[in-house]
Amino acid sequence: MKDALDFIVKSLVDTPEKVHIGETTDDLGQTILTIAVDPSDMGKVIGKSGKIIKAVRTLIKIIATKNQRRIQIELLEASKD
Repeated sequence: MKDALDFIVKSLVDTPEKVHIGETTDDLGQTILTIAVDPSDMGKVIGKSGKIIKAVRTLIKIIATKNQRRIQIELLEASKD
């Protein structure tokens, strides 16, 4: 699932080399995937009214459901340095 999310997000942004996908598991066994992108690409990942990130979450949750796993996707807020 991490690889699928990585492919989707890198396809959306202008700077795919700055995309980082983190993976952790909470105490309930739920997988948490975090997305970090370049600040200039945040709008492309979120989309108008959040439609793009919602569609990405739906796609990944479909994959997780087929594998009998629970997943949560978080988009990390980027800081401009």
